[in-house]
Parts: sequence; structure tokens; C-alpha cells
Amino acid sequence: MAKTPWVDKDECISCELCVMGCPAVFQMDADSKAECFDPNGATEEEIQSSAIDACPVSCIHWKE
Repeated sequence: MAKTPWVDKDECISCELCVMGCPAVFQMDADSKAECFDPNGATEEEIQSSAIDACPVSCIHWKE
């Protein structure tokens, strides 16, 4: 995967939409903030539509 999803934890509101949309990619950390634990758990298209586009505060970004 050329791009890796990254969560800006300062912006995360702990809504868990990314975890529900891509549970093989995202999980909640000990502070109840989203984190990417397996960037290869879904396709870039799935991550984009189910997590990045779904995030209500746009805190998930691509790192290349």
C-alpha cells in the first residue's frame, strides 16, 4: 500500500465510525482515540469511503 491512514488524535472525538467502517484497520487506543493498527486490513478505497470520508471531524488523513 502506497498510502497509510493516519489519525490526528488531537482532533478525534472518539465516535468510533472508523472502527465500525474498517474494523480490520482501526481500533480505539487506551485513551479512547482512534488509531490505525493495520493499514493493510482493507483497500485504499474501503479506507477512504468507510473511514476517511465518514469521519465527522475529518481527523483521518493519508500519509505517503
